[in-house]
Amino acid sequence: MRPVLTTRHGRVRGTTGPAGTASFKNIPYAAAPTGPLRFSPPCPPSAWDGVRDAGAYGPTAPQAPYPPPMDRLLPERLVPGEDFLNLNVWTPDPAGRLPVLVWLHGGAFTNGSGSLTGYDGTAFARDGVVLVTLDHRLGVEGFLHFGPGDPAPANLGLLDQIAALAWVHDNIASFGGDPDRVTVFGQSAGAMSVGALLAMPAAKGLFHRAALQSGAAHHALSPASAALVAGRLAAILEVAPTRPAVAAVPVERLLAAQVRLRGEISARPDPALWGEAALNLMPFEPVVDQDTLPHAPLDAIAAGAAAGVDVLVGCTGDEFRLFTVASGPSRPVTDDLVERTASAYGLPPGRGVAAYRDAFPGASPGELLAEIATDWFYRLPALRLAEAQARHGARAFVYEFAWSSPAFGGALGACHALDVPFVFDNLTDPSFAPLLGDSPPQAIADGMHAAWVAFATTGDPGWPAYGEPRRAVRRFAVAPAVDHDPRGGLRTLWDGLR
Repeated sequence: MRPVLTTRHGRVRGTTGPAGTASFKNIPYAAAPTGPLRFSPPCPPSAWDGVRDAGAYGPTAPQAPYPPPMDRLLPERLVPGEDFLNLNVWTPDPAGRLPVLVWLHGGAFTNGSGSLTGYDGTAFARDGVVLVTLDHRLGVEGFLHFGPGDPAPANLGLLDQIAALAWVHDNIASFGGDPDRVTVFGQSAGAMSVGALLAMPAAKGLFHRAALQSGAAHHALSPASAALVAGRLAAILEVAPTRPAVAAVPVERLLAAQVRLRGEISARPDPALWGEAALNLMPFEPVVDQDTLPHAPLDAIAAGAAAGVDVLVGCTGDEFRLFTVASGPSRPVTDDLVERTASAYGLPPGRGVAAYRDAFPGASPGELLAEIATDWFYRLPALRLAEAQARHGARAFVYEFAWSSPAFGGALGACHALDVPFVFDNLTDPSFAPLLGDSPPQAIADGMHAAWVAFATTGDPGWPAYGEPRRAVRRFAVAPAVDHDPRGGLRTLWDGLR
C-alpha cells in the first residue's frame, strides 16, 4: 500500500522506500509563477480534490544547462513545466515528532534543483530525520531588481524559500516532523540563501538551526549594483529597463541573455560596470532592498537578527580549484594576475600575496590564486558568520572538508561541491561519480552525515563550538581531527578586510 497523508491543501500519495521510509514528491508549496503571478511574490497553491499522486519529481525552475565541463561534474535535472514551486519530503514515521532538515540547493542562483537524485533523503529518513528539498525561482525570475525606485519586490527566489518554510511549519507534522525543530541547510548559493534568510524579517521563527556549506552571509548586491546588472540585461534583450518589459520576454530569450550576461562579467569584471558582482562573478544574488532584505546579511546577523539560532558552517579545503582546474582560467595565471586579484579583494599590495607564498611554499601562481579566492569566497565568510552569531547567544560550529578528489589527476583537491554526497550519504549515486571517482571513503560519509543528523536533532554536531582562543574546526578527512585556528595567520591577514 502506498502511504496517503493529508496537507492543508489536499491529500498526497507517496511511495515506500528502504528501511520503512516513505517519500512524497512534487507537492506544490506555492502557485505556479506564471501569467499575472510572474515576477510577483509567491501565492498559496490551490487546494485539490481527491488524492494527488506524489510518487515522482516535478518540474524544475527554468535554467540554462551548465557549460562544459561543469555539465559533467555537477549533476543537473532540467524538466519543463510551470508548477515548479514544489517540494519533496522523506520521512521514517508519519506518526513521529522528528527533527526536520530543509535543503536549499546550490547553482550560483541560476542553476540547480531540489529534485536531483543525489539529494535523495532516504539516508536522513533512515536515521530519524524528516528531509525536505525544494525548487525556487532562479536567475532573472528570482533575483532581478532595477535598484532604487523599482516598485516591485526583490528577492523573489528568497521569498519562494520562505513560502516553502511556511509550508513546512504548517504541514510537516503530518509527515512526522516537528515544526519547532527545523534546520535549514544548503550548499554554495543555497548556503548563501541561508545566510540571507538569517537576516530576513519574514523568515524569523520559521527555522531554529542553520547549516551552511561553502557559503555564508557575505554574498549580496546593493541596489545600485543590481541596477547595473538589470540595466545591462535590458540592453541585451533590447527592451526598456522595467520589470513589465522584461516580463514580456519569453523564458528562452531570458535564459540566453542570462548566459551572455554571466559571460560578460567573467570576461570583464570591472566594478564600474557591475558593482559587487564584478568580484562575486554572479549577476544574480540576494539584493539588499530595504524591504525584504533590509540590511546586508552579515551586518544584520552581527546586530542580532538571528540571535539564538545555532549554526554549523564551513567549506572545503580547496573550494576554488573546481573553477581554476576544471574549467581553467580564461587567461593564463601569472604572478601579476595573482597580485591584481588579491588587490581587488582588498589585500595589501605585495604583502598579501607574500603571506600566501610563505604559507604555501612552492605553490604555482594558479595554486596561489585558488588559495586566495577560496579564502575570500568561502573560508573567511564562514568564520565571520560563526564569530558574529556566537556573540548573540548561539552556538557556532565550524568544519572543513579535506578529502581530495581523484578527478583531473588529483588536481581538484577538496574542491567545491565535493562534500555534498558525503553529507547526504549518497556516495553511490551515479550523478556524483565524475567528481568522486571509483572508491570514495564511506567512513567520511558516515562521520559527516552523522554530524548533520546530530546537529538537526540536538544542535550539537559532536565537536567544540567555535570561539576564542582555541577556534575549534572539525576536519573531515581520512584521518579526521579537530584543529585549532588552522591557517590562523592568514585569517588575521584579512581582519578588517573580509
